[in-house]
Amino acid sequence: MKVAILYHPKSDHARKVEDYARDFYHQMHHKLDLISLESSEGAHQAKLYDIVRYPAVMALSDSGELLKVWQGPVLPLMNEVSFYTKG
Repeated sequence: MKVAILYHPKSDHARKVEDYARDFYHQMHHKLDLISLESSEGAHQAKLYDIVRYPAVMALSDSGELLKVWQGPVLPLMNEVSFYTKG
């Protein structure tokens, strides 16, 4: 499983997302993938998974199935996300 965050790197929430990913790595010892919505991959994933609010934290299976998504300005608790990094 992997966890990715879709976000706009040049927005008000960019710093919050980048700090969250850094803190998550230091506390949980797992890396979160940061995906820019300005990239073709980010735009494709937002459309594929019907993501409409950002930042969006997505937990994905190894086959690409969306297991859980958190959308909006409030990021989920790290303990909630860490469940999806175990695999």
